[in-house]
Amino acid sequence: MSKTIRIGTRDSELALWQAKIVQSLLEKEGHKTELVPVKSTGDLVLDKPLYELGITGIFTRTLDIAMLNHDIDIAVHSLKDVPTVLPKGIIQAAVLKRGNVNDTLVFKNNEEFLSAKNAVIATGSLRRKAQWLNRYPTHTITDLRGNVNSRLQKLQDNDWNGAIFAAAGIGRIGIRPEEAINLDWMIPAPAQGAIMITALEDDEFVKEACATLNHEETEICTTIERKFLNRLEGGCTAPIGALAYIKDEEVHFKGVLLSKDGSKKIQVERSEKLGKHNNLAIYCADYVIERGGKRLMDEIKYSHKITNVVSTKKLTEDQKKLFHEKVVSKSEDFIKINLNRIRPQVLKTEIENVIITSKNAVEALVTNYSAAELQFKNIYCVGRRTKRLIENRIGKVKYTAKNAKALAEHLIQYIEGTEVTYFCSDIRLDALPTILTENNIKVNEVEAYQTKYDGFKVDEAVESVMFYSPSTVESFVRSNNVEIIAFCIGETTAKEANKHFKDVRVAKVPTVESVIELVNEHYV
Repeated sequence: MSKTIRIGTRDSELALWQAKIVQSLLEKEGHKTELVPVKSTGDLVLDKPLYELGITGIFTRTLDIAMLNHDIDIAVHSLKDVPTVLPKGIIQAAVLKRGNVNDTLVFKNNEEFLSAKNAVIATGSLRRKAQWLNRYPTHTITDLRGNVNSRLQKLQDNDWNGAIFAAAGIGRIGIRPEEAINLDWMIPAPAQGAIMITALEDDEFVKEACATLNHEETEICTTIERKFLNRLEGGCTAPIGALAYIKDEEVHFKGVLLSKDGSKKIQVERSEKLGKHNNLAIYCADYVIERGGKRLMDEIKYSHKITNVVSTKKLTEDQKKLFHEKVVSKSEDFIKINLNRIRPQVLKTEIENVIITSKNAVEALVTNYSAAELQFKNIYCVGRRTKRLIENRIGKVKYTAKNAKALAEHLIQYIEGTEVTYFCSDIRLDALPTILTENNIKVNEVEAYQTKYDGFKVDEAVESVMFYSPSTVESFVRSNNVEIIAFCIGETTAKEANKHFKDVRVAKVPTVESVIELVNEHYV
């Protein structure tokens, strides 16, 4: 028994054009159809919350709800607007043969502005904006939204040089202006130019009817593009482009991920034999992820969130990954280091006792001299990482303490001789030289590097700050007069922080990772 297939569609001119194409194709196959324009969700009710059903897409949500309420039998969408994961109970029933995949620039007067330093281009797409700015970094992008007709009218009404559209969109409804060129260099949105039909998973009659409309080559290519998008965890908020096409029994793919401002770009291209292409999308997405894509996606993901933690030391990418998801961090070096030239006469003979309390002093020594020239009998240091660096680049460490005061107390009892050479900064704490001098141990200070305060004023939303030395505390308070939680790497740093803040917390061990752990414990 046949039934009338109710075709759900949005009520824009382009959406109705697409729905009528599907209607025509179904009627050619002998099916009865009815167009059902769906305008709003205000009077539609579901038994379950939207999030339980996985309903997410801004352009597809209304039709998803109508279908699950059995008000329509199929829905017609521009496939590029459809989330990569469909709601529960809804499936992709067919993809029609693809149209023009390109983006198109509609311009005023002429194209001379493309070679000019200053120009204004309109688009509401992050992907188009990022790719345009990557190619024309001095141009200005202005936001443009609305249906195709209203966007073309806005271009005419404003003092813009041009606006970017999907070629398929303006072509299908027959309003492509003469002043338009395809942007062959711009990688389109995944599945751009393709029309998709969705249906209920348990409606066998409708699924069978739609199957005859499916274009296999388009289905293969758009599936690869959408898998690439899904693997990167992207959507309308990320500048991601993807295009697959089949030629000479090979599937060719190119994809791109950019920063929002277009300054960073990671691109991939790869081909596989048709039939051997199942892992093409995953391979290409992982290629992008491994070359900085994960960092770019995280920056985009958290760009709208307010920073609540500031690190006074630039963190590595691996260290940033250790933060709890509730932590939105920013890291900059509040201290800048300038290595000094160490005079040769300091090292003309073997030094019996050397004290090194930081990795900066190690860098100063090895920058000035080779390991063979650094003749030190006994090396004493502060911190495990400083020890590791010394032993990798200079020589064996005799003793390591957790802080300068503890090292001084050890030396009072166990030092060989009565003299030490201390490679330090122009800004250093008094504890170590004072304790040694008071106990008749001569301290020869060599200024190995200079410390420059380079702090900045933090946003009012910042709740806590990570400190790694007394000088980072000093640099922070020079630019900020605010009450924050101070997460400190050790007791010496905490002692300085206590002069300025009420809530001071100390890491279990003196490492950056331990300070991050302290932060995570607070924000759980």
